[in-house]
Amino acid sequence: MKQVEKNSINAIRILSAEMVEKAKSGHPGMPMGAAPIAYTLWGRQMKHNSANPNWVDRDRFILSAGHASPLTYSLLHLFEYGLSMDEIKRFRQWDSKTPGHPEYGHTVGVETTTGPLGQGFANGVGMAMAEAYLAAKFNRPGYDIVDHYTYVLAGDGCMMEGITAEAASLAGTLELDKLIVLYDSNSITIEGETNIAFREDVGKRFEAYGWQVLEVEDGNDIDAISKALEDAKAEKKRPSLLIITTEIGYGSPAKQGKASAHGEPLGAENLKAAKEFLGWDYEEEFFVPEDVREHMSSITQKGIEAERAWQEKWDAYAKEYPELVKEWEVWHSDELPVDLLNDEDFWKFEGANATRSSSGEVINRLAKVLPNLIGGSADLAPSTKTLMNDRGSFSAEDRTGSNLHFGIREHAMAAIANGMAVHGGLRPYVATFFVFSDYMKPAMRLSALMNLPVVYVLTHDSIGVGEDGPTHEPIEHLAAARSIPNFTVFRPADSKETAAGWYAALTRKDSPTGLVLSRQNLPLYDETGKDALKGGYILLDSEKENPDIILMASGSEVELIYNAHSILKEKGIDARVVSMPSFEIFEEQSDEYKEKVLPKAVRARLAVEAASSFGWHKYVGLDGDTITLDHFGASAPGEILFEKFGFTVDNVVEKAENLLGK
Repeated sequence: MKQVEKNSINAIRILSAEMVEKAKSGHPGMPMGAAPIAYTLWGRQMKHNSANPNWVDRDRFILSAGHASPLTYSLLHLFEYGLSMDEIKRFRQWDSKTPGHPEYGHTVGVETTTGPLGQGFANGVGMAMAEAYLAAKFNRPGYDIVDHYTYVLAGDGCMMEGITAEAASLAGTLELDKLIVLYDSNSITIEGETNIAFREDVGKRFEAYGWQVLEVEDGNDIDAISKALEDAKAEKKRPSLLIITTEIGYGSPAKQGKASAHGEPLGAENLKAAKEFLGWDYEEEFFVPEDVREHMSSITQKGIEAERAWQEKWDAYAKEYPELVKEWEVWHSDELPVDLLNDEDFWKFEGANATRSSSGEVINRLAKVLPNLIGGSADLAPSTKTLMNDRGSFSAEDRTGSNLHFGIREHAMAAIANGMAVHGGLRPYVATFFVFSDYMKPAMRLSALMNLPVVYVLTHDSIGVGEDGPTHEPIEHLAAARSIPNFTVFRPADSKETAAGWYAALTRKDSPTGLVLSRQNLPLYDETGKDALKGGYILLDSEKENPDIILMASGSEVELIYNAHSILKEKGIDARVVSMPSFEIFEEQSDEYKEKVLPKAVRARLAVEAASSFGWHKYVGLDGDTITLDHFGASAPGEILFEKFGFTVDNVVEKAENLLGK
């Protein structure tokens, strides 16, 4: 190891420790122990250009152990990504570029938001899948324009999380050879040594998954780490796990190897002792020696040259394959390549149909015009209707297929889709039964936090599931999904509203969308259509400016209020029927529009939805009522459950009359 490399590694350690010390909170242990791993990767092996952090063929780096964020921020500062020393000093402070955990879209150079352990690992699987798929589509002999690796730095906690097992198993099955995980094995978590809860042989586990497993016994041996990375790159059939034994808090004589180094500042005296131990002879805080600065600049120059060489290859490729370049531009644009809004065939349907089946029709219409649409389900494609015809299946043997088979791995599936979305070039969707969104919630939340337009197809949306019983009947799930900030829920009432849901999902550039779909057939209404893009709209209106009562519903329950309208009219009650497929989109409309649909003067309001009442009260108000379900379902034919639980036209009419004192 050259002295300048040793100094660079120690600069990472000291900067990280100083960040935590100044903030009086954070995690110095892993950054200090894993600094040699990070330096070796970024300085010797990784293809990246800090002058253009968005270079499409850069290697991707994910800090799955996101609590070690000072490590990433030190790297971004030292490797000249434009993260200033002032921002380094503002670690964990209001409006800084150095938040407690790395945030995608907030700090330049951060590839994905991490912190919930294991999420970054699964994101890495998604990025590696995206790389393989795009390479199969666009590369030509002599022109490997898509040719990069995905590197994940993970810790003991990531290895314990179930999502890692799900994602690793799939990665091995798919033979994602350009996925390389560096496992910082320091055998310490918050509660102490990992052997109190974690004694498995991780290497054997990953070998069983189909991974190449390499071991580096000394985490300070950067030559051994570099050699292991080279061996990982040489493997062309398997992803690689590099198990690197490190010591948490390395450099702090008092805390090295102890749980106390994990998640609290070293303390002023221990920080001083660490500098002495590491031979850091600089009194100034947040100081980077000139030799380290010059060394990092030389590495930056190599990155610039690497992209320049790629650009020359791209220019020659563009001359030889101009049509592929046009396709590339379409794939990497967030604009739709076709005018679906004014495409009559996109909105045309016939007869009653389950909205899951209508969605299947829409998916296959989209598959013909959106070449980068890619997706699949957690082993439920025949039930969720999410298989694209004539598009093949992505596998170890065929990288060109657009249909993804995630196996029964909902959590990893959603996180993998996030990885594909942040990678760029693809439009991912994933599917499962709505009740199993419980398994995906952490990754759905991160989709929203990262502003990723991932589409979630969530079928079997209510007690209409019937005989499968309460374990499979979502009750609280609509309220839960609607409660996620920046997550759009769309529950359509028929086929045309389903098309509207898909259109909304594909045009919302900074929000994931959950399409909540029925198993049972629903009528096709003359009055539905593009108005559903407003989230809530008048389906059947009253004869007066202000109706006697407003009836509201989403999805399958729209049929109940629709049919109740004529009965109420016969009884002399003037009702307005409002379809509310999306609370979130409705709330984005103008105050004038919302007042037109739901005038404040009309206080008699009834909401009908076969799910929890939670969330509807802001629309029904103090004087309104709901026909909802605030208890679990039961096992019986769906039509019996709707009747037994009060989801009938007669009950809608009776409740409406009661509200009006009739």
